[in-house]
Amino acid sequence: MRSATVRRLPTLALAASLATLAACGEPAPPGWSGYAEGEFVYVAAPLAGSLAQLAVQPGQDVAIGAPLFALDATPEQAARAEGEARLAQAQAQASDATKGRRPAEVAVTRAQLAQARAQQRLADDDLARQQQLLAQGFITPARLDDARTALAQARARVAELEAALKVAQLPARSDEQRAARAQADAAAQALRQQQWRLGQMQQASPAAARVADTFFRVGEWVAAGAPVVQLLPDGATKARFFVPEAEIGAIAPGQAVRIACDGCGAPIAAHITRIATQPEYTPPVIYSNAQRAKLVFMVEARPDAATDSRRLKPGQPLDVRRAGATP
Repeated sequence: MRSATVRRLPTLALAASLATLAACGEPAPPGWSGYAEGEFVYVAAPLAGSLAQLAVQPGQDVAIGAPLFALDATPEQAARAEGEARLAQAQAQASDATKGRRPAEVAVTRAQLAQARAQQRLADDDLARQQQLLAQGFITPARLDDARTALAQARARVAELEAALKVAQLPARSDEQRAARAQADAAAQALRQQQWRLGQMQQASPAAARVADTFFRVGEWVAAGAPVVQLLPDGATKARFFVPEAEIGAIAPGQAVRIACDGCGAPIAAHITRIATQPEYTPPVIYSNAQRAKLVFMVEARPDAATDSRRLKPGQPLDVRRAGATP
C-alpha cells in the first residue's frame, strides 16, 4: 500500500507541473485595467468675503456663464463709489487747467482796465492844460511836473491791467496741465481696479459642466482663493489605465481604443492622448488580478464624444482594449 502511494507521487507532481506550465503559457486578456479620471475645475474668488449667495447644488448641470456664487460686495461697492468720486474730481481739475479765469473775474479786470484808461485820458487832458497855463505864466514848472507824473502813473496802470487781462484769459502752464491729466489717468486706473474687484465677488461657470461639489454654506467666511464650487466640465472625464512594459511599444498617441465599464452599455470609442515617459512599479489602482506585470506605464485616453465622456464617472473601474479587439 505504501509502495503504490510512493509510485503515484511523481505522477501527481508531473501533472501539477504541467498544469502550472499551461497556466503560465495562457495568453493574457487583450486589454488593460484602469479607472476614470475627472479633470475638475475649482472655482474660487481672488478676494475674501462672506458667502452671500450659492446658486448651485451638487449634481446640477450648469451652462457656460451661469452664476455659481457671490460674496458680500459691500466694501467693494463703497470703494467703487469712492473711486468714481475721485475720478470726477481729477477730471474736473484737468479740465479747469485748460481754461482761463472765470468770466466774472475777467469782467472785473476789464472794468478796472476801462477805469484806468479813463484816468489816463484825464491825465492827458490835465497835462495839456498845465502846459498852456505854464506858457501863459499862471503856474510854476513844478505843477507841470506833477501833471506829467500823474500821466505816467495812469499809463503804467493801463499797461498793468492789460497784462492782467491777458493772464486771466490764459490756461494753466503746460506742466500743470500734464500733471492734471496724469492725476485723472491715475484716478481712472484706480477705478478700473475697484470695478474689477467688485466683479470678482461674483463667479460664473467658465464652461458647461456638472457641479461635483460645493465647499461652503451661505454666511460662512471664504478666504481669498479658496474653492467654493467644484465643476466637472463636459468632456473632461478620461480613462487612465496601465500597460505592461512588454506591450508599451505596440501603442502610440492617437491610437483608437474602446472603453468598457459596468453599467456603461455599449463600449465607448476613445483615442490615446498620453503615454507616460516614466514607468511605475505599482499602479495607483488595480481592479483586476489578471494583470501581474510589475512594471507598467500609465496611459490616458479621451472619449471621442463629450456625451460618451459623461457616461464615465470619476473613480469608476474601466477595461480598455485596442479598437477591434474582442473580449
